[in-house]
Amino acid sequence: MTIDRWIVDAAARTPAKPAIEFGEGTLTYSELAVRVRERARTLAAAGIGRGDRVAWYGLNHPEAFVLLFACASVGALLVPVNWRLSDSEVAEVIAKCRPGLVVHDRNMRLRARELPDARVVEFDGTYPSGTGGGTGTARREDPVLLVFTSGSTGHPKGVVLTQKALACNAAMSVEAHGLTPADRVLNVLPLFHVGGLNILPTPAFSVGATVVLHERFDPGATCAGMEEVTHAITVPTVLRAVIECSGWKKVDPGRLRAISIGSTDVPVPLIETVQERGIPVVQIYGATETGPLAIHQRVGEAMATTGSIGRAGSRCDVRLVRDGGDVPDGETGEIWVRGDNVLREYWERPDLTSEMIRDGWFRTGDVARRDGTGLYWFADRIKHVVISGGENIYPAEIERIVREVPGVADVAVVGRSDLKWGEVPVAVVVAPDGLEAEAVLAPLRGRLARYKHPRDVVFVDSLPRNAMGKVVAADVRAMLDDVGA
Repeated sequence: MTIDRWIVDAAARTPAKPAIEFGEGTLTYSELAVRVRERARTLAAAGIGRGDRVAWYGLNHPEAFVLLFACASVGALLVPVNWRLSDSEVAEVIAKCRPGLVVHDRNMRLRARELPDARVVEFDGTYPSGTGGGTGTARREDPVLLVFTSGSTGHPKGVVLTQKALACNAAMSVEAHGLTPADRVLNVLPLFHVGGLNILPTPAFSVGATVVLHERFDPGATCAGMEEVTHAITVPTVLRAVIECSGWKKVDPGRLRAISIGSTDVPVPLIETVQERGIPVVQIYGATETGPLAIHQRVGEAMATTGSIGRAGSRCDVRLVRDGGDVPDGETGEIWVRGDNVLREYWERPDLTSEMIRDGWFRTGDVARRDGTGLYWFADRIKHVVISGGENIYPAEIERIVREVPGVADVAVVGRSDLKWGEVPVAVVVAPDGLEAEAVLAPLRGRLARYKHPRDVVFVDSLPRNAMGKVVAADVRAMLDDVGA
């Protein structure tokens, strides 16, 4: 069964049920099913068929989901374009994926028209005719999403996810959140990332629940939205902004059953602040390449396992690997994931595909440990590891402690070249004027081994982050060069 059947079946069961609420408008499941069917016909008439790409270039809008399910129907791939990229970067993405059609919203009208060698149409406009209808019958094994990752290293790559991967991801999310048709889920994250698409919205569609969609993130509007839903998905920067709003206190813990959070190592104090109000924070661990769910907490266990990233998803296998072998409980290893949720390939990169997928196992590049109860605890990115004098230092371990320092608004620890040690850790801190380096370093004493302590503290106005709130480590290292650290 292809995933567009989710919409068809929900329309048959509950035609008047709201499928998407957006702004002042509502699309029922019956209306959504009609739009998907009509859009599939439009795409086919424009010559779009199995294996072809359709780019969505716009802010969050119901049309992104209409296109996703229409692509699923005809066997095409949706390419959600990161509108935060520069014009030249967008043009590069379009050149790489060579879409048969670029569909844009009013916000991207001028930028879309400047794209070279692209067939461009506004989503509510007249679609062009093709040189013949799209061909082929869609299958569950067909790719349906081509997502160019935000990339903490600053080098995006195209991840190909199949319809089977989205279905597998949806099933695990339903288990994590206890989703039912009665639920209402809020999404304010950008739909050009699998977090915004697949942590809550597509799983909600799979069970016939309602998706409340915001065009883009606004703290006040998100607070207000949380008063009317049962689940919401955030990242740390979004959640921090929300709980600083005056409207946060109005959110009813009896109605909002859970806030999900992913994208990066989540500060425990942030989780605790939310859970003090009786609202569980469900950590979701994964990557674009895993759909994204791979390891997750469940609503009922979240408050008792604060700080953990949860247990392995029921529809995939997880290993912790070091030096080619599995590590025992209590020791750290790289997270490997295998299952239907894992990417089929990197777009036109067979070299990278063979490097990152070994015998079906995707190598995440993340390090974690598993305790004796089966819970996983995130350590850091392998690429972020600072190797000093032969010892591995995980920046996230240091950052968690530094975040506890009063006045510290943000922190990133990166490695700096050192003639004696090879590398030494340096703390790059966002804090008000007057905070001294000693105040940042003092809490580390007695809690971390001496070799893990930063050799320097550099104060900056802000840290470079990508669209999903992840610190871009390469840019932080460049900042050190700029300040002469």
